[in-house]
Amino acid sequence: MATVVFYEKPGCASNTRQKVLLAASGHTVLARSLLTEKWTARRLRAFFGTLPVAEWFNPGAPRITSGAVRPDALDEAAALELMLADPLLIRRPLMDVDGQCRAGFDPEAVDRWIGLAASLSRAGIDACAGGEADAACALPGT
Repeated sequence: MATVVFYEKPGCASNTRQKVLLAASGHTVLARSLLTEKWTARRLRAFFGTLPVAEWFNPGAPRITSGAVRPDALDEAAALELMLADPLLIRRPLMDVDGQCRAGFDPEAVDRWIGLAASLSRAGIDACAGGEADAACALPGT
């Protein structure tokens, strides 16, 4: 099984469910705060692979839901600059397994990557517990 460095927003119910699913699947989860990690543009970029820039963003982040940030209008450099200044914009979790990095938690993709227990429920595992538009899940300290 894998050791997963799991960058989360502490207290996020969805991230908690994702960590439980990984651990129940036999993986070791090393949780880190996405908000306090010292990111560089190069290091952060590694998590997004071939994803379109708009998919790098947390759709529930307050600045996204308010329309202040429009991910579909940004290039890579601008997106990374915004995320470094405001980590709440980053799609979570970020996961690193032996230098292979991924953003977001699509259960099928994670299963193909490192394996997930087939018997466990995966319903809603990538959605905010309060819904994608729930700003509370996007706020620090909640």
